[in-house]
Amino acid sequence: MGELIMSAPVAGLTSKIRIAAEDVAMLRHEVFGDGVVTRGEAEALFALDATAKDKCQEWPPFFVEAVTDYIVHQEKPSGYISQDNADWLIRTISRDGMVDSRTELELLVHVLEQAKSSPSQLCVYALEQVAHAVIDGKGPLMLGGTLAPGLIAQAEVELLRRILHAHGGDGNIAITRAEAEVLFKINECTAQGHNDPSWNELFVKAIANFIMCSAGYEAPTRDVALRRDAFLEHADPEIGGFFSRMISGGLAGIMEAYRSPGDIEAEWEAKNRAAEALARRAETVDAGEAGWLIDHIGVDRPLYENERALLTLIKHASPEIHPALRPLLDKVA
Repeated sequence: MGELIMSAPVAGLTSKIRIAAEDVAMLRHEVFGDGVVTRGEAEALFALDATAKDKCQEWPPFFVEAVTDYIVHQEKPSGYISQDNADWLIRTISRDGMVDSRTELELLVHVLEQAKSSPSQLCVYALEQVAHAVIDGKGPLMLGGTLAPGLIAQAEVELLRRILHAHGGDGNIAITRAEAEVLFKINECTAQGHNDPSWNELFVKAIANFIMCSAGYEAPTRDVALRRDAFLEHADPEIGGFFSRMISGGLAGIMEAYRSPGDIEAEWEAKNRAAEALARRAETVDAGEAGWLIDHIGVDRPLYENERALLTLIKHASPEIHPALRPLLDKVA
């Protein structure tokens, strides 16, 4: 971290162990008074967050707001996070590859949510923080002591959904391979646990989004592609019951996300016809995606139930299956 450039009142806080509400009010005036949050100010706030052990409840939202304003809004065009700022944020909050406070984790996710566009590595880094928690029991998610390593609960699923949704920004951005890699790692390491059923839904939808968009489908917004189905509020936690319903009725619902509702308006009809024409030309899983799937699902063990649902979806959605995938798809005949 470079030399900290602080006003005298802000510098005066660096020796304090406690940050009180009146300190935050002063900081808000000092930092936001000129309408510009500088990197020096952002670095000073990180220093205060690290040194003050007793912080009032007003501190976390102020800290998140101020640093987000610097990263997201101070460079032009506003809303687009530069590679330099993304590198700086990861470098500043990372210790041994992990974020170590809930405030910094919230900052990371908030930055993604406020940005219109951000480098993909920022989303992947955020996903990896959840992976550390659910796989190894490490990181800020574990501070409350409520998580058990080796399984993923609903709160973590919703955090993953929040991160993935945020990275979509304003555009129709398909799930990236790097994001899918983290989700497969989480699935592999928690498959034997009693995971919340919402994990299986998110996993299938996210990986299907990556595969289908790689195969030529037009990417829907992530909000549509990853939307949480209402029936999961009352879903039987038993994995088999969940997937019997998902496969009987849910696959069509996932497919609908990739086709615009053409009967609503004329422009949607035209968009739908164009999308279907594109899909007919290119709706095939090619050698690259086939090899990637095989490397992650493998053929040396029984399929996990959510992998079975994913392969069933691919089998129904893609009329030209790459020969390399047939041994896997034969398992869901």
